[in-house]
Amino acid sequence: MNDTHTDHTEKSLLIVEDDKAFRTRLTVSMERRGFKVYAAEGIEEGAILASQHRPRYAVVDMKLEDGNGLDLVPSLRQIRPDMRVIILTGYGNLASAVAAVKAGAVDFLAKPADPDQIAAALLTPEGQTPPVPENPMSADRVKWEHIQRVYEMCDRNVSETARRLNMHRRTLQRILAKRSPQ
Repeated sequence: MNDTHTDHTEKSLLIVEDDKAFRTRLTVSMERRGFKVYAAEGIEEGAILASQHRPRYAVVDMKLEDGNGLDLVPSLRQIRPDMRVIILTGYGNLASAVAAVKAGAVDFLAKPADPDQIAAALLTPEGQTPPVPENPMSADRVKWEHIQRVYEMCDRNVSETARRLNMHRRTLQRILAKRSPQ
C-alpha cells in the first residue's frame, strides 16, 4: 500500500510546531477530532512531510527554531493548492496577520489557540468565517497555557520561568503541580 503521494483521508493535517509539548497536545487533540496528523518540528521537516503526504490542512507556527513559518506557506500551497493553512503565533499583531494572509494562509490565530477553534478555522468553507466558539477557553485556562508555554521555553527551569513571568517561584510551583483548568 503506497499512499505516499495521495491524500488517503480528506482530514489529513500537517502540524509544524517547534514547542514539543504544545505540538504533542495539539496532535492528540486533533486526532481526537478525526484528523490524520503528521507532526513536524520545523520548516524542513514540514516541507518533507507535506510533499510525502499532501495533507488537506496545515497548522504552522510562525516563529520556529529554523525560521519563519510564513516562509513555508507558499511551498505548502504549491504542493497542494487547495491546502487550508492556518498560522499560529504567540506574538499576534495586525501586521503579522496581514503577512500570513498574503503568504496564502486562510487564518491567523494567537496562541494558546483552543483545538476547537483551530478545527473550526480549518473546516470552515472558503469565503465564510468560523463560528464563535461555544465554549471558549476560560481566562484561567489561557493563563495556564501561557505559563506552560513559557515553562517549556525555559527548558522546564522553574526559577527562570518565574523570573520571566515576574512571579514568585513557589507560586509557580503550585500552579505547575495542578491539573489544567477547563
